[in-house]
Amino acid sequence: MEEIYKELQKLGFSQYECKAYVGLLKNSPVTGYEVSKRSGVPRSMIYEVLGKLLDKGAIHTVPSDPVKYVPLPAKELVKRLRRSFSKSFDFLEKNLVNLENERETDVIWRVNSDEHVIAEITGMIEKAEEEIWLSVWSPQVEFIEEAVSKRINEGIKVYSMLFSKQDSQLGVTYHHNYMPPEITEKRMGGRLTIIARDKKEVLIANFDPDTPAWAVKTEDPALVLVAIEYIRHDIAFGELTKKVGADQVESLWKNNHELFYVVTGKRFD
Repeated sequence: MEEIYKELQKLGFSQYECKAYVGLLKNSPVTGYEVSKRSGVPRSMIYEVLGKLLDKGAIHTVPSDPVKYVPLPAKELVKRLRRSFSKSFDFLEKNLVNLENERETDVIWRVNSDEHVIAEITGMIEKAEEEIWLSVWSPQVEFIEEAVSKRINEGIKVYSMLFSKQDSQLGVTYHHNYMPPEITEKRMGGRLTIIARDKKEVLIANFDPDTPAWAVKTEDPALVLVAIEYIRHDIAFGELTKKVGADQVESLWKNNHELFYVVTGKRFD
């Protein structure tokens, strides 16, 4: 039930309005006193709450003495809310854009929490017009693969470097299997994740199993270039390793104190 209340609150219902409406769905027609008794809305507030639900069109009164209340059927309520919010989104999209000042390209936005970072990544995937570059770790692949597949079907080119199982695919896919991923993760202090779109915008994120994710997002052309080149070089190095052999590559950096530091971030012992 709490999940239902949570979703209704996102659509503008207060907690008491949620309880009263759900209570009426279960039992109606009933008086305001009965709504309060069954739903847990305080008697001192029940008629104010019912008045707000009436204003929203979520309930109706039944002519009786005392007055009784019935809910708008759930399907009809959802239909009306969907239509109302759709109109609001259309209006805001049209009018807010006209108010928006041209943004400076060197502005950097900070994003926090796994949920918000994934939402930003998905938004960039949906906004791409030509191509997408990705460097993604296994836990995050499942959250974006549907959006990526949709864009590929729409003709968007996707190149990805995945720190994941070999069967994972996101467009033209390369797997970071030339070095144990924990070495990279330890050096960077987390799972560095990058998405760049259309050579116009980049998001650089860090996911860590023990702390909330963070990311920075920008349209600064220098940072976009560096991020795409990072993915390009990662892909190229991986393919080169396949040719010369992973053992030879590992021997190269493990036996050279400077390369050892470059690869691991630790001083050669």
